[in-house]
Amino acid sequence: MVLTTSGISLLISITIHEFSHAFVAYKLGDMTAQRLGRLSLNPLRHLDPVGSVMLALVGFGWGKPVPFNPFNLRNGYKNGTTMVASAGPISNFLTAAVFAIPIRLGVIPWDSPYTLNILYDFTMYNLVGDIIELVILFNIILGVFNLIPIFPLDGSKVALGILPDKMAYKFIQWESYGPIILLGIIMLDWFSDLNILWNIISPFVKAIGFIVLGHEI
Repeated sequence: MVLTTSGISLLISITIHEFSHAFVAYKLGDMTAQRLGRLSLNPLRHLDPVGSVMLALVGFGWGKPVPFNPFNLRNGYKNGTTMVASAGPISNFLTAAVFAIPIRLGVIPWDSPYTLNILYDFTMYNLVGDIIELVILFNIILGVFNLIPIFPLDGSKVALGILPDKMAYKFIQWESYGPIILLGIIMLDWFSDLNILWNIISPFVKAIGFIVLGHEI
C-alpha cells in the first residue's frame, strides 16, 4: 500500500512536470515533443526508470527529458529555452498549491507525509489524504531539485538562457560531465550521512512549502 500511494503521487508529479515542458514548447512553435507523443498526460510516456527509482528511494529524481528544438521557438533560442525549461518546475509548484487547497480549507488535516496514516487506519479518507500530502511533497521537491543548475536538470537550461553568451558558452562545456557529477553526489549521499543534495534544496523546499501550506512542511 505504501508503494501504491507513493507510486500514484509520483506519477502525478512527473507527468505534470514533463507534460508542461512539452506543452510550452508546442505553444512556442516547436512540434518535436508532439511528434514523439510527449504532448500527453499518459504517465507511461514520461517515466524515466532510473529517475523514478531515485525519487522513490532517496527523494530526488526526474522524468524522461522532453526533447525540443530551441531554434524552432518563437521567442528565440535563449528566451524560449528558459521558458520551456522553467515550465516543469513552475508546474510542480502550481500543482502543489492546487493540492494544498483542501488542507488550507481544513477539509483534510496536514500530517507528516513521511508517516502514512493508512498504515494505522486504512480508510478512503486517509488514503486520499496521504496521496494529497505526498503529491504536495513530491512536487515541491521535484520542482526545487530540477532547478539545480547541473546538466541535465532544468536549472542548467534556465541558466543557459539567462547567462550572457560568453558565460553560457563556458557553462555548456560542462554538459557531458553533468550527469556524472549529479549521480556521484546522489551515490555519495546514499552511502554516507553527508546529505549534500538535501542540504542544498531543503531551505527552498521548506520556504515553498510554507508559502503553499501556510505552515512548515
